[in-house]
Amino acid sequence: MPTTVRPVWFVLVAILSVQVGAAFSKSLFDVVSPTVMVWLRLATSTVVLLAVARPRVTGRSRGDWAVVLAFGAALATMNWSIYQAIARLPLGVAVSIELLGPLTLALVLSRRLQDLLWVALAALGVAMLGFDGGGVTVAGVVFALMAAASWAAYILLSAGTGRRWPGLSGLALASVVGAVGLAPFAVASGGGRLLDPVVLGTGLVVGLLSSVVPYSLELSALRTMPPKVFGVLMSLEPAAAALAGLVLLGEVLDPIEWLAIGCVVVASAGATRSTAPQAAAPAVT
Repeated sequence: MPTTVRPVWFVLVAILSVQVGAAFSKSLFDVVSPTVMVWLRLATSTVVLLAVARPRVTGRSRGDWAVVLAFGAALATMNWSIYQAIARLPLGVAVSIELLGPLTLALVLSRRLQDLLWVALAALGVAMLGFDGGGVTVAGVVFALMAAASWAAYILLSAGTGRRWPGLSGLALASVVGAVGLAPFAVASGGGRLLDPVVLGTGLVVGLLSSVVPYSLELSALRTMPPKVFGVLMSLEPAAAALAGLVLLGEVLDPIEWLAIGCVVVASAGATRSTAPQAAAPAVT
């Protein structure tokens, strides 16, 4: 029993940690921009990953570096676009739309009619989110869809990176790429506020909650948990995001929006159970 229960709790705590970190970030968007917050989050996770992985960079081929550069670009784009989305949408709504990325990838990889039905259910749920127009903006949806596409690219590139780089080396270097790439925009946006101890401390907390803690827990869980079980549990992300938004940000959703999020959760769980997509890897986003 303990070997089964503990990994499940690891994943559930990881999911809550990610969404609490996102909600904490959003609560400070009136002080610093989403770009600043996502860069501080990436910088924190980069420092930790480099310390743990200690990647060897000599003797690498151009192909190795090309994959890492692309992986880093996908990682940075995914983080930046979802933060732009949650700045304009309720947290649960943004995460629900973002989940279309791995769902669509599962459909493309499997080409099974059953998976097409799951994606259709998710699309229906996302479409329902805009029925009353409350809290849903076109810009927010566009950024959430960008995050979805970046998540799909992240999944594919993480597999390629894992084949070329041992352990956490590829992820650590990709995080460096993402942090360096976003740095000029964060500096331009944040200016002197980047030196504010409160802002720096907040960025550290967000980095720990949204990247370091969940990644560590997910990695531990995956040592004994079947990937499909992990995938089904990760389907709870939109519901956890909506709950975090409600409790921490006061984002009250109407029944239609909760029903829409439920459709996305069910579709994600169903797609995960019926196929074995490459998404069964820890999400450090």
